[in-house]
Amino acid sequence: MASLTVSQTTPAAGNANKQREGAEIITGAEACYEHSKELLKGLGFPGGVMPLRGLDECGLVRETGYVEEGRMKRMTGVRSKQMMLWVPIVEMSLDGADKVYFKSNVGIGRSFPAAAFADEDDPAAAAATEANDKQ
Repeated sequence: MASLTVSQTTPAAGNANKQREGAEIITGAEACYEHSKELLKGLGFPGGVMPLRGLDECGLVRETGYVEEGRMKRMTGVRSKQMMLWVPIVEMSLDGADKVYFKSNVGIGRSFPAAAFADEDDPAAAAATEANDKQ
C-alpha cells in the first residue's frame, strides 16, 4: 500500500532525521516508481536515468532549492560503479539537450549521451534511441 507523509522531526531525533525534516516521503514500490518518474520528467531528465524499480521509499524536500529544472544537487543514496569502486553521485544535471552530467562528492564528473538513458516504458523514447543507434 502506498502512502504520502510529510515528515516532522523532534529535537530529540537529532541529525539522523535532519535530512527528512519537511520532506514529502512516498512509501510503496509502485507509488515511488510513479512519483520518481514524474519528478524526473518534470525536471527534464530522461526517464531511464536512474533505476527506479524496487524503491520502497523516496522523498523530496522542496524548500532546500537543491532541485530545479535540469539539475538535482546534494543527492543521497545514489552510487555508480567505476572500475571496481562504487562512487557516490551527489549531483546530476543536463548538459544541453543531449547530455546528462553526473558529479561525485569529490568533484569529479562525467557526462553521457541522454539517449543512453531512454525510458524502456516510453515508446517514443525507445524509437528515438533506435534511430540514433542506426546512424
